[in-house]
Amino acid sequence: MSKQENNYSFWTKYKRFAGTEILLYVIMIVGIVLGIIIFS
Repeated sequence: MSKQENNYSFWTKYKRFAGTEILLYVIMIVGIVLGIIIFS
């Protein structure tokens, strides 16, 4: 039972981390695209 609970908390943490990571990647991609548009 406790193992399942640990797994659940791990997944919620992982989902939160993945969400912020995706957000950072989106910001990075937008920045690169804007940079290409500005410098070309």
